Amino acid sequence: MRQAQQYKKEVVFALDIGTTKVVALAGRKNEFDRIEILASSTVESNGVVRGMVYNIDKTVAAIKKAIAQVERKCGSQATEVVVGIAGQHIKSFQHRGVLTRENSDVEINNSDIAKLKHDMHKIVLDPGDKIIHVIPQDYTVDNEKGILDPKGYNGVRLEANFHIITGQYTAYNNIRKCVEKAGIKVSEIILEPIASSKAVLNREETEAGVAVVDIGGGTTDITVIHENIIRHTGVVPFGGSVITRDIKEGCIVMNEQAEKLKTKYGSALADKIVGNQIITIPGIRGRESKEVSQKNLAHIIQARMEEIFDLVYFELTKSGYQNKLIAGVVLTGGGSLLANVKELASFHLGMSAKIGEPVEKLAHGYFKNLASPIYSTSVGLLIHAVNRNDKLPEPPYSESENKEDIEEKEGNGKETAGVEPRESIWERFVKKTTDFISPQLEDDREL
Repeated sequence: MRQAQQYKKEVVFALDIGTTKVVALAGRKNEFDRIEILASSTVESNGVVRGMVYNIDKTVAAIKKAIAQVERKCGSQATEVVVGIAGQHIKSFQHRGVLTRENSDVEINNSDIAKLKHDMHKIVLDPGDKIIHVIPQDYTVDNEKGILDPKGYNGVRLEANFHIITGQYTAYNNIRKCVEKAGIKVSEIILEPIASSKAVLNREETEAGVAVVDIGGGTTDITVIHENIIRHTGVVPFGGSVITRDIKEGCIVMNEQAEKLKTKYGSALADKIVGNQIITIPGIRGRESKEVSQKNLAHIIQARMEEIFDLVYFELTKSGYQNKLIAGVVLTGGGSLLANVKELASFHLGMSAKIGEPVEKLAHGYFKNLASPIYSTSVGLLIHAVNRNDKLPEPPYSESENKEDIEEKEGNGKETAGVEPRESIWERFVKKTTDFISPQLEDDREL
């Protein structure tokens, strides 16, 4: 079956399916090569635990709600999206590939590099695993080592070191299934910590060497970048939700109260608490109120954050780059909003730390709430979607024209097999208007 040609779109969409929230973004690149966010939507996520989809129906409902809100705000229909993947099932390792060329007189070209990279997908994995990314580190042409781009070299033997990222096929497939059940095609699934790094880092930091630590709701994701190349990725199976649970059990309060205590009064360093303020929590249905010491609250949070940073340090040590990160650590994600978390990270990891906000590549006039580290992954996914869209050819039609004839010629109907069809925004408007004027008419179409 011939794959249909993809064309550049005026508006692209990204979807971040997280443990605590589902975020949908719509955007495009402006004339100054900056990312312009046209619309955003955030809805509660109930079907995801530690980055993995466990309840498909709840996740599909959240995706539909988020996408519908974004479509209404930006006036464009989402036909395909870039989606992120994360979770404690993510693993990474190094592997070396070799390609023997038939003619050494012909210069190494893109097809040789692509073939060597494609061969990595043939390696034997653990049962149930799937390769998500294959990232080249450096190349060797014959006996010349340390080549970053071998294109144009002459040689017989082309070798490369690859950083390979894998995940469970079930988790990967569940994400795709949820999006397709919502009636949208998945254009690409990428690792969320890689997306976060696209949003919060600049060129100088990636060149100097930096570690991005994304403290999310279910997991903490680590990405090590040196000389503009991703060198290591790792996942710590703890995040902000675990801290909330610790507060709930330690202070014997409701989960909602524990979350408010963490965000409003919490601190990652107990020694930074001046005095010993007492926080009063209302009792349930006329019961006596409960009093919580702010210093004790900080001790609970600090204990868990120290454990998380110990595991982050282990990942940095395993990467072999812990002493080469001139730019230190960039903290992002919802957990980075905890008071004094930057100081604790700097002390525990032995390097400078800063809070990363996803505004490096955004055009002026972006929504102020999206400047929060909470949305680093979402913005990074949109940046990747926009860059991916830029590489596609211009369409042979304008988006205002009827594309059905061209799609039939290109075979686009085959491309979306397994994806439930969705009505256009105009069709839904006509349907709702008809129902309002003539409520007695019945229509079996699903909105």
